[in-house]
Amino acid sequence: MWPAIMFYFYILRSLKNQKLYLGYSSDLKERIKSHNNGKNNATKPNIPYELIYYSAFKSEKDAINCEQYFKTTAGWKRIHKMLENTLKDTQSLI
Repeated sequence: MWPAIMFYFYILRSLKNQKLYLGYSSDLKERIKSHNNGKNNATKPNIPYELIYYSAFKSEKDAINCEQYFKTTAGWKRIHKMLENTLKDTQSLI
């Protein structure tokens, strides 16, 4: 049986300057829209964004823990290894 609600850890990449943004949300589609509509001060200067990675969790705490881990030095290294080809791909930025 599917859970009633899922929580998402996600990584966005700015199409303007390739900067990454990490976050979590229970409504991934709406959250990405809010980032791209300039409703988030942290991401507003670098819009538009594309979604390059997400993970879904049944537990909100697990999604938060995932976000917190990937914001550490070890986590950033893991992101760059895990998404090596995606981060090299600049074709989608054109």
